Amino acid sequence: MSVVVNISTTTAPLPAKATQDTAPQSPSASLDDLFRDFFGDKGAPGQPGQRAASLGSGFIIDPSGLIVTNAHVVANADQITVTLSDDTVLQAQVIGRDSVTDLALLKVDAKTPLPAASWGDSSKAKVGDWVLAIGNPFGLGGTVTAGIISATARDIHSGPYDDYLQTDASINRGNSGGPMFNLQGEVIGINTAIYSPSGGSIGIGFAIPTALAQPIIDQLKTTGKVERGWIGARIQPVTDEIAESVGLDKARGALIASIDPVSPATQGGLKPGDVILSYDGKPIDRSRQLPRMVADSAPDKPVKVTIWRDGKEIEQTLTVVAYDPNRPQPQPPAPEQPKPPPTVDMLGLKIARLTPEWRKYFGLPDNARGIVITDVPQNSPGSAQGLRAGDLLVGAGETPVNTPDDVLQHIAAAKHAGRKNMLIRVERDGNYRFITMPIAES
Repeated sequence: MSVVVNISTTTAPLPAKATQDTAPQSPSASLDDLFRDFFGDKGAPGQPGQRAASLGSGFIIDPSGLIVTNAHVVANADQITVTLSDDTVLQAQVIGRDSVTDLALLKVDAKTPLPAASWGDSSKAKVGDWVLAIGNPFGLGGTVTAGIISATARDIHSGPYDDYLQTDASINRGNSGGPMFNLQGEVIGINTAIYSPSGGSIGIGFAIPTALAQPIIDQLKTTGKVERGWIGARIQPVTDEIAESVGLDKARGALIASIDPVSPATQGGLKPGDVILSYDGKPIDRSRQLPRMVADSAPDKPVKVTIWRDGKEIEQTLTVVAYDPNRPQPQPPAPEQPKPPPTVDMLGLKIARLTPEWRKYFGLPDNARGIVITDVPQNSPGSAQGLRAGDLLVGAGETPVNTPDDVLQHIAAAKHAGRKNMLIRVERDGNYRFITMPIAES
């Protein structure tokens, strides 16, 4: 008996009026045109009295009847039916779902122990390795396709922990939740998404690697939910220009753009402008590795982080807390009230002290702080970086600035250090980011 199962769900329909009012007017305008989940035929919208049906796949991980699939396969389902390879039909219950990673754990009651798949180590998978994808495409039943791993650690912008295996094995709607096997017969991925402008397979499919999935499934098995760590730091990638401006040898780590004032990061002494080079003893080559490392940390665990600040490495210790999705967003600190000054040219920008007149002109809130950018010339470095009039220059590196003279001092220091670029921190509508600006002509 195969470890791969077919999954079908039924969902009670919405009332007639609600169904008609909420039916999508232009499905072609949705993200499904690019990254399609592999649902089966869900029936025509707007027809009350029917039950919408979807089809997917899954695989058994425990002889007692535990089954892994995608969360979207069983989303909002009020009845889940699992069909084994010998056509045995069983009703399933949801043990737990995690919509962030799109994983779900189901349970069926079988009369005899079921065969179970073995987890493999997806971190050992390499581009060019052969893989097999098994699932239930278009509701046809168990289907096997073969291909290779086309890429690893792929980010398709579907969530904060994207780390997909990409494959050219043919997978289609209904394969969602099915396993990806290596040639040793071990599961190294869960088929989850495809790139498909047409809706059919064009040889670009994505699977959640087991290195990410297995800890999530273990938590769902134990508690029925997923608890993630949180430190309260918002990060951005370190580009070559940012690395040069802060004195790093190469682009690596994760740059802290902002920090929640009441958070482990604040209590641990981290600051905006710090570059986190390692977390809990693990080096950070790409910034998007850090959110997953933090999420995998157990709450109340002390963690050592190595940061780059003022041209040297510093080790800090912070205590991770449990992530609360309902936590209110922090309010920015109250600003200073600078005196009205003239507009000056600097870094290829026109900047000025933030006066009540400028606040009114650009519609800035009373609690805005920093220096207002009053003009960004076309074809300038600032224009290329996406700056625009009304943005706020709030820091040079990690140091807050309130006057153009503050910026002049940092420019002079950067020139003295022989640097060609200066890191500045800008804010727009409450969102912060670091960019680099050339200082040779400033």
